[in-house]
Amino acid sequence: MSVINREFLFSLLEVAAPSGLERRAADVWLKEAATFARTGEDHYGNAYAEIGPEDAPVIALMGHLDEIGLIVSHVDSEGFLAVLPVGGWDPQVLVGQRIRLLAPGGDVIGVIGKKAIHVMEADERSKASKLEDLWIDVGLPKEEVQSLIPVGTYGVIEQGPIMVGTRVVSRALDNRVGAFIVLEALRALKDHDLKYRVVAVGTSQEEIGCFGAQVGGYRLDPIAGVAVDVTHETKQPGVSEKKYGVAPFGSGANLTVGPMVSPVITRQMTDAAREAGIPFTLGATGRYSGTDADALTLVRAGVPSAVVSIPNRYMHSPSEMVDEHDVKACTDIIAAWIRALPENPDFTRRG
Repeated sequence: MSVINREFLFSLLEVAAPSGLERRAADVWLKEAATFARTGEDHYGNAYAEIGPEDAPVIALMGHLDEIGLIVSHVDSEGFLAVLPVGGWDPQVLVGQRIRLLAPGGDVIGVIGKKAIHVMEADERSKASKLEDLWIDVGLPKEEVQSLIPVGTYGVIEQGPIMVGTRVVSRALDNRVGAFIVLEALRALKDHDLKYRVVAVGTSQEEIGCFGAQVGGYRLDPIAGVAVDVTHETKQPGVSEKKYGVAPFGSGANLTVGPMVSPVITRQMTDAAREAGIPFTLGATGRYSGTDADALTLVRAGVPSAVVSIPNRYMHSPSEMVDEHDVKACTDIIAAWIRALPENPDFTRRG
Protein backbone atom coordinates (compact mmCIF):
# COMPACT_ATOMS: atom_id res chain seq x y z
CA MET A 1 0.00 0.00 0.00
CA SER A 2 1.33 3.42 -0.94
CA VAL A 3 2.25 5.79 1.89
CA ILE A 4 2.07 8.85 -0.40
CA ASN A 5 -0.25 10.15 -3.11
CA ARG A 6 1.45 8.32 -5.98
CA GLU A 7 -1.14 9.36 -8.54
CA PHE A 8 -0.41 13.04 -7.98
CA LEU A 9 3.37 12.54 -7.86
CA PHE A 10 3.36 10.48 -11.05
CA SER A 11 1.23 13.06 -12.83
CA LEU A 12 3.86 15.69 -11.96
CA LEU A 13 6.72 13.47 -13.12
CA GLU A 14 5.11 12.53 -16.42
CA VAL A 15 5.08 16.08 -17.81
CA ALA A 16 8.02 17.92 -19.35
CA ALA A 17 8.97 21.15 -17.57
CA PRO A 18 12.56 22.33 -18.10
CA SER A 19 13.84 25.54 -16.50
CA GLY A 20 12.12 28.48 -18.15
CA LEU A 21 9.22 26.39 -19.47
CA GLU A 22 7.56 25.05 -16.31
CA ARG A 23 4.00 25.53 -17.61
CA ARG A 24 3.00 21.87 -17.84
CA ALA A 25 4.13 20.98 -14.33
CA ALA A 26 2.58 24.17 -12.94
CA ASP A 27 -0.77 23.26 -14.52
CA VAL A 28 -0.76 19.82 -12.88
CA TRP A 29 0.30 21.27 -9.54
CA LEU A 30 -2.28 24.07 -9.59
CA LYS A 31 -5.10 21.72 -10.57
CA GLU A 32 -4.35 19.56 -7.51
CA ALA A 33 -3.90 22.60 -5.26
CA ALA A 34 -7.27 24.05 -6.28
CA THR A 35 -9.04 21.10 -4.65
CA PHE A 36 -8.24 22.45 -1.18
CA ALA A 37 -6.37 25.79 -1.36
CA ARG A 38 -6.44 29.27 -2.85
CA THR A 39 -4.22 29.37 -5.92
CA GLY A 40 -2.34 31.85 -8.09
CA GLU A 41 0.70 32.31 -10.30
CA ASP A 42 3.08 34.99 -11.51
CA HIS A 43 4.62 36.00 -14.82
CA TYR A 44 7.88 34.22 -14.01
CA GLY A 45 6.45 30.68 -13.84
CA ASN A 46 5.94 30.31 -10.08
CA ALA A 47 2.74 28.61 -8.89
CA TYR A 48 1.17 29.44 -5.51
CA ALA A 49 -1.25 27.65 -3.18
CA GLU A 50 -2.22 29.01 0.21
CA ILE A 51 -4.34 28.29 3.27
CA GLY A 52 -4.87 30.12 6.56
CA PRO A 53 -5.94 33.70 7.31
CA GLU A 54 -5.34 35.97 4.34
CA ASP A 55 -4.14 38.85 6.52
CA ALA A 56 -1.76 36.77 8.67
CA PRO A 57 2.06 36.67 8.42
CA VAL A 58 3.31 34.36 5.67
CA ILE A 59 5.22 31.10 6.00
CA ALA A 60 6.59 30.11 2.56
CA LEU A 61 7.23 26.49 1.52
CA MET A 62 9.21 26.21 -1.71
CA GLY A 63 9.88 23.26 -3.99
CA HIS A 64 10.96 23.81 -7.57
CA LEU A 65 8.94 22.58 -10.51
CA ASP A 66 11.65 22.81 -13.13
CA GLU A 67 13.99 20.06 -14.29
CA ILE A 68 17.25 20.07 -16.21
CA GLY A 69 16.85 19.99 -19.95
CA LEU A 70 18.32 20.85 -23.32
CA ILE A 71 17.78 23.70 -25.76
CA VAL A 72 18.34 23.53 -29.52
CA SER A 73 21.16 25.83 -30.57
CA HIS A 74 21.56 24.83 -34.24
CA VAL A 75 19.82 22.85 -36.97
CA ASP A 76 22.36 21.66 -39.51
CA SER A 77 21.95 21.10 -43.24
CA GLU A 78 21.04 17.42 -42.71
CA GLY A 79 18.47 18.09 -40.00
CA PHE A 80 20.58 17.04 -37.02
CA LEU A 81 20.11 19.19 -33.92
CA ALA A 82 22.88 20.62 -31.78
CA VAL A 83 21.91 21.42 -28.20
CA LEU A 84 23.08 23.33 -25.15
CA PRO A 85 22.46 22.26 -21.53
CA VAL A 86 19.73 23.85 -19.44
CA GLY A 87 21.08 23.11 -15.97
CA GLY A 88 23.86 20.73 -14.99
CA TRP A 89 24.30 17.63 -17.14
CA ASP A 90 26.75 14.76 -17.13
CA PRO A 91 26.77 14.12 -20.90
CA GLN A 92 27.42 10.41 -20.29
CA VAL A 93 23.83 9.88 -19.13
CA LEU A 94 22.48 11.41 -22.36
CA VAL A 95 24.05 8.92 -24.75
CA GLY A 96 21.37 6.81 -26.44
CA GLN A 97 18.46 8.48 -24.62
CA ARG A 98 15.16 9.42 -26.19
CA ILE A 99 14.35 13.13 -26.04
CA ARG A 100 10.98 14.91 -26.03
CA LEU A 101 11.29 18.21 -27.87
CA LEU A 102 8.69 20.81 -26.93
CA ALA A 103 8.31 22.21 -30.44
CA PRO A 104 5.89 25.08 -31.19
CA GLY A 105 3.55 22.92 -33.28
CA GLY A 106 3.56 19.93 -30.96
CA ASP A 107 6.04 17.61 -29.27
CA VAL A 108 8.56 15.72 -31.37
CA ILE A 109 10.45 12.65 -30.13
CA GLY A 110 14.11 12.23 -31.06
CA VAL A 111 17.14 10.28 -29.94
CA ILE A 112 20.59 11.37 -28.82
CA GLY A 113 23.03 10.33 -31.50
CA LYS A 114 26.67 9.31 -31.14
CA LYS A 115 28.99 7.39 -33.42
CA ALA A 116 28.70 3.63 -32.99
CA ILE A 117 31.71 1.92 -31.44
CA HIS A 118 32.36 0.12 -34.74
CA VAL A 119 33.26 3.34 -36.54
CA MET A 120 35.29 4.92 -33.74
CA GLU A 121 39.03 5.13 -33.85
CA ALA A 122 40.77 3.29 -31.03
CA ASP A 123 41.55 6.42 -29.04
CA GLU A 124 37.94 7.64 -29.30
CA ARG A 125 36.55 4.58 -27.52
CA SER A 126 38.06 5.49 -24.17
CA LYS A 127 37.08 9.15 -24.21
CA ALA A 128 34.12 10.53 -22.27
CA SER A 129 31.37 12.01 -24.40
CA LYS A 130 31.07 15.78 -24.59
CA LEU A 131 27.76 17.46 -25.25
CA GLU A 132 29.16 19.22 -28.31
CA ASP A 133 29.94 15.80 -29.83
CA LEU A 134 26.35 14.58 -29.48
CA TRP A 135 23.27 15.48 -31.49
CA ILE A 136 19.53 14.85 -31.63
CA ASP A 137 18.11 12.86 -34.53
CA VAL A 138 14.35 13.09 -35.00
CA GLY A 139 14.22 10.79 -38.03
CA LEU A 140 12.53 13.31 -40.31
CA PRO A 141 13.55 14.88 -43.63
CA LYS A 142 15.74 17.91 -43.10
CA GLU A 143 13.11 20.27 -44.53
CA GLU A 144 10.58 19.10 -41.93
CA VAL A 145 13.11 19.40 -39.12
CA GLN A 146 14.01 22.95 -40.10
CA SER A 147 10.31 23.83 -40.27
CA LEU A 148 9.15 22.09 -37.08
CA ILE A 149 12.04 22.61 -34.67
CA PRO A 150 13.42 26.15 -34.51
CA VAL A 151 16.45 27.23 -32.53
CA GLY A 152 15.35 27.70 -28.91
CA THR A 153 13.20 24.57 -28.75
CA TYR A 154 13.48 22.92 -25.33
CA GLY A 155 13.83 19.22 -24.70
CA VAL A 156 13.85 16.75 -21.81
CA ILE A 157 14.67 13.08 -21.54
CA GLU A 158 11.68 10.91 -22.39
CA GLN A 159 11.57 8.70 -19.29
CA GLY A 160 8.46 8.28 -17.16
CA PRO A 161 8.05 7.20 -13.51
CA ILE A 162 7.92 3.64 -12.22
CA MET A 163 7.87 1.99 -8.78
CA VAL A 164 10.67 -0.37 -7.73
CA GLY A 165 9.54 -1.73 -4.39
CA THR A 166 8.90 1.32 -2.21
CA ARG A 167 11.08 3.52 -4.41
CA VAL A 168 10.03 5.92 -7.11
CA VAL A 169 12.29 5.96 -10.17
CA SER A 170 12.03 8.76 -12.72
CA ARG A 171 13.67 11.73 -14.37
CA ALA A 172 12.79 15.09 -12.78
CA LEU A 173 12.52 13.85 -9.20
CA ASP A 174 14.95 16.74 -8.71
CA ASN A 175 12.85 18.47 -7.84
CA ARG A 176 9.28 17.70 -8.82
CA VAL A 177 9.20 15.61 -5.62
CA GLY A 178 9.97 18.77 -3.61
CA ALA A 179 7.08 20.62 -5.25
CA PHE A 180 4.92 17.60 -4.43
CA ILE A 181 6.00 17.66 -0.77
CA VAL A 182 5.27 21.34 -0.14
CA LEU A 183 1.75 20.92 -1.53
CA GLU A 184 1.18 17.72 0.45
CA ALA A 185 2.36 19.51 3.61
CA LEU A 186 -0.19 22.22 2.87
CA ARG A 187 -2.87 19.56 2.42
CA ALA A 188 -1.93 18.04 5.79
CA LEU A 189 -2.55 21.43 7.43
CA LYS A 190 -5.79 22.39 5.70
CA ASP A 191 -8.13 21.32 8.52
CA HIS A 192 -6.09 22.94 11.30
CA ASP A 193 -6.74 26.31 12.90
CA LEU A 194 -3.68 28.11 11.56
CA LYS A 195 -2.05 31.23 12.99
CA TYR A 196 -0.30 31.94 9.70
CA ARG A 197 -0.96 32.27 6.00
CA VAL A 198 0.92 29.23 4.76
CA VAL A 199 1.89 29.42 1.09
CA ALA A 200 3.30 26.52 -0.92
CA VAL A 201 5.24 27.68 -3.98
CA GLY A 202 6.13 25.55 -6.96
CA THR A 203 9.12 27.62 -8.01
CA SER A 204 10.64 28.12 -11.45
CA GLN A 205 14.23 28.19 -12.70
CA GLU A 206 15.97 26.72 -9.66
CA GLU A 207 18.24 24.60 -11.84
CA ILE A 208 19.77 27.67 -13.49
CA GLY A 209 20.06 29.92 -10.45
CA CYS A 210 17.14 29.84 -7.95
CA PHE A 211 15.58 32.77 -9.77
CA GLY A 212 11.94 31.84 -9.22
CA ALA A 213 12.49 31.66 -5.45
CA GLN A 214 13.85 35.20 -5.50
CA VAL A 215 10.81 36.49 -7.39
CA GLY A 216 8.36 34.51 -5.24
CA GLY A 217 10.04 35.44 -1.98
CA TYR A 218 9.90 39.14 -2.83
CA ARG A 219 6.22 38.87 -3.71
CA LEU A 220 5.25 37.05 -0.50
CA ASP A 221 7.59 38.81 1.98
CA PRO A 222 7.38 35.87 4.42
CA ILE A 223 8.51 35.84 8.05
CA ALA A 224 10.07 32.38 7.53
CA GLY A 225 10.50 29.81 4.80
CA VAL A 226 11.43 26.26 3.97
CA ALA A 227 13.03 25.01 0.76
CA VAL A 228 12.46 21.34 -0.07
CA ASP A 229 14.91 19.67 -2.41
CA VAL A 230 16.87 16.45 -2.86
CA THR A 231 20.16 15.41 -1.34
CA HIS A 232 22.52 12.54 -2.13
CA GLU A 233 21.55 9.15 -0.72
CA THR A 234 24.76 7.99 0.91
CA LYS A 235 24.72 4.17 0.67
CA GLN A 236 25.16 4.15 -3.10
CA PRO A 237 28.65 3.18 -4.28
CA GLY A 238 31.18 5.99 -4.44
CA VAL A 239 29.39 8.56 -2.25
CA SER A 240 31.48 9.64 0.75
CA GLU A 241 29.61 9.72 4.06
CA LYS A 242 32.51 11.72 5.48
CA LYS A 243 31.74 14.45 2.94
CA TYR A 244 27.96 14.21 2.57
CA GLY A 245 26.88 12.80 5.93
CA VAL A 246 24.71 9.75 6.53
CA ALA A 247 21.41 9.86 4.65
CA PRO A 248 20.43 6.35 3.55
CA PHE A 249 17.05 5.36 2.18
CA GLY A 250 14.59 4.97 5.03
CA SER A 251 16.29 7.58 7.24
CA GLY A 252 13.54 10.15 6.71
CA ALA A 253 13.94 13.87 6.13
CA ASN A 254 17.44 15.31 5.88
CA LEU A 255 17.79 18.74 7.54
CA THR A 256 20.60 21.01 6.40
CA VAL A 257 22.82 22.72 8.97
CA GLY A 258 25.06 25.55 7.79
CA PRO A 259 25.75 29.29 7.77
CA MET A 260 22.88 30.35 5.48
CA VAL A 261 20.28 28.12 7.13
CA SER A 262 18.29 29.34 10.13
CA PRO A 263 19.49 27.41 13.21
CA VAL A 264 16.29 28.44 14.98
CA ILE A 265 13.99 26.82 12.43
CA THR A 266 16.18 23.73 12.18
CA ARG A 267 16.09 23.32 15.96
CA GLN A 268 12.31 23.79 15.97
CA MET A 269 11.99 21.13 13.29
CA THR A 270 14.13 18.61 15.13
CA ASP A 271 12.09 19.21 18.31
CA ALA A 272 8.82 18.74 16.40
CA ALA A 273 10.15 15.61 14.70
CA ARG A 274 11.24 14.01 17.97
CA GLU A 275 7.90 14.85 19.56
CA ALA A 276 6.00 13.27 16.66
CA GLY A 277 8.39 10.36 16.06
CA ILE A 278 9.31 11.47 12.53
CA PRO A 279 12.66 10.10 11.31
CA PHE A 280 15.30 12.61 10.24
CA THR A 281 19.04 13.06 9.75
CA LEU A 282 21.28 16.12 9.71
CA GLY A 283 23.57 17.18 6.87
CA ALA A 284 26.21 19.90 7.09
CA THR A 285 27.32 22.48 4.54
CA GLY A 286 30.08 25.01 5.06
CA ARG A 287 28.63 27.59 2.67
CA TYR A 288 25.33 27.89 0.81
CA SER A 289 22.88 25.03 0.43
CA GLY A 290 22.53 24.96 -3.36
CA THR A 291 18.73 25.23 -3.03
CA ASP A 292 15.97 27.82 -3.26
CA ALA A 293 16.72 28.69 0.37
CA ASP A 294 19.87 30.53 -0.74
CA ALA A 295 17.75 33.00 -2.71
CA LEU A 296 14.90 33.19 -0.22
CA THR A 297 17.14 33.92 2.75
CA LEU A 298 18.45 37.10 1.07
CA VAL A 299 15.13 38.52 -0.16
CA ARG A 300 14.21 41.99 1.13
CA ALA A 301 15.53 42.28 4.71
CA GLY A 302 16.25 38.54 4.81
CA VAL A 303 13.99 35.53 5.39
CA PRO A 304 14.96 32.94 8.05
CA SER A 305 14.95 29.72 6.04
CA ALA A 306 15.44 26.00 6.50
CA VAL A 307 16.23 23.22 4.02
CA VAL A 308 14.45 19.86 4.10
CA SER A 309 15.83 17.26 1.68
CA ILE A 310 14.90 13.84 0.37
CA PRO A 311 17.69 11.25 -0.09
CA ASN A 312 18.04 10.67 -3.83
CA ARG A 313 20.19 8.32 -5.89
CA TYR A 314 21.44 9.04 -9.42
CA MET A 315 20.66 12.77 -9.34
CA HIS A 316 20.40 14.53 -12.73
CA SER A 317 19.91 11.27 -14.58
CA PRO A 318 16.97 9.59 -16.35
CA SER A 319 16.53 7.23 -13.38
CA GLU A 320 16.68 9.22 -10.17
CA MET A 321 15.43 7.22 -7.17
CA VAL A 322 13.75 8.18 -3.89
CA ASP A 323 11.99 6.14 -1.22
CA GLU A 324 8.36 7.05 -0.57
CA HIS A 325 8.84 6.67 3.20
CA ASP A 326 11.42 9.48 3.12
CA VAL A 327 9.04 11.58 1.03
CA LYS A 328 6.33 11.07 3.66
CA ALA A 329 8.76 12.03 6.45
CA CYS A 330 9.57 15.33 4.71
CA THR A 331 5.87 16.14 4.40
CA ASP A 332 5.25 15.24 8.04
CA ILE A 333 8.16 17.23 9.49
CA ILE A 334 7.10 20.44 7.74
CA ALA A 335 3.49 20.07 8.87
CA ALA A 336 4.57 19.25 12.44
CA TRP A 337 6.82 22.32 12.58
CA ILE A 338 4.08 24.68 11.42
CA ARG A 339 1.52 23.21 13.83
CA ALA A 340 3.96 23.73 16.71
CA LEU A 341 4.93 27.32 15.82
CA PRO A 342 3.92 29.83 18.49
CA GLU A 343 2.44 33.20 17.72
CA ASN A 344 5.02 35.92 17.07
CA PRO A 345 8.01 33.55 16.85
CA ASP A 346 11.51 34.95 17.31
CA PHE A 347 13.89 33.64 14.64
CA THR A 348 16.87 35.71 15.84
CA ARG A 349 20.13 33.78 15.79
CA ARG A 350 21.74 33.54 19.21
CA GLY A 351 24.84 31.85 20.58
